[in-house]
Amino acid sequence: MDWETELEPRLKSMATEHQAKFSSGLTPNCKPMLGVRLPELRKIAKELAKEDYRGFLERCSDTYFEYEILQAYVLGYAKDDIEVILSYADRFLPKIRDWSVSDSFCQNFSIAGKYPERVWDWLMGNAEKQEEFPQRVVAVLLMSHFLRPEYIERVLAVMDTLQYDGYYTKMGVAWCVATAYAKFPKETGAYLEKNKLRDWTYNKSIQKMCESYRVAEEDKAYWKARKRK
Repeated sequence: MDWETELEPRLKSMATEHQAKFSSGLTPNCKPMLGVRLPELRKIAKELAKEDYRGFLERCSDTYFEYEILQAYVLGYAKDDIEVILSYADRFLPKIRDWSVSDSFCQNFSIAGKYPERVWDWLMGNAEKQEEFPQRVVAVLLMSHFLRPEYIERVLAVMDTLQYDGYYTKMGVAWCVATAYAKFPKETGAYLEKNKLRDWTYNKSIQKMCESYRVAEEDKAYWKARKRK
């Protein structure tokens, strides 16, 4: 596909006003939406990743929300040296201004499974940034790819360091903690007994745990009683 001439017409042919209105209502602060469904964007991203993905990432505009989602997906589908992928990710992350682009990047960044330690080290640089979406990326990417026995304690320790007081950071941390509890209740329970989370984030973590069908009812009752005032 000659994406520089064909991409925008193709996206517009798939777009619907209903989808644009529905999705933009769920995604505050996003770029203007054409209204293309995410499964269709995944298909296009796979095509782009097999072609000149570097050229796409270097020259694609950020005019539309869909362009940003495509960039997020392409970073996950592209096959290349890990250092090259991370260099493009470094260029992409400052563009993230909404939860959907953030989470699409995180959940699709499957190269983390192949090079976990390198991606971990790269992520920790973002954990140090006192900014909302870099810290959300850390929380959601760790949740998506590092909730494994050999990483669980390290992941939970990182959650204590993500202290930026922004809604999407706090929600990302709460989501990660709740998911960690569903997978590793013993380790996550021990962490919650001595955590350094902000009160809001701690209580939201418990709320999300209680909403999960994967958490035992007796555990829900125990942690509900331990919410902070």
